[in-house]
Amino acid sequence: MTEQELDEIMTLRWSAVVRQVMADGSDEWLKGFVRSIARQGKRRSWKPTTRQASIMRRLVAEQQAESACIGEVIER
Repeated sequence: MTEQELDEIMTLRWSAVVRQVMADGSDEWLKGFVRSIARQGKRRSWKPTTRQASIMRRLVAEQQAESACIGEVIER
């Protein structure tokens, strides 16, 4: 994961992922994972492992797909 990709995920997208995972609420491991990444992401020198980066990308993609399906209601 590049520095730029990590910065984008942690700055712009991770809070939405955390909210979605916490709202769904059934998978305790996943809840712990997103909280752990949020905590570790505050450290300037932290870099995700290959496995963490893969899971992070998947969660961001799932969150973006879900938010795209919701859409906005437009009144005429």
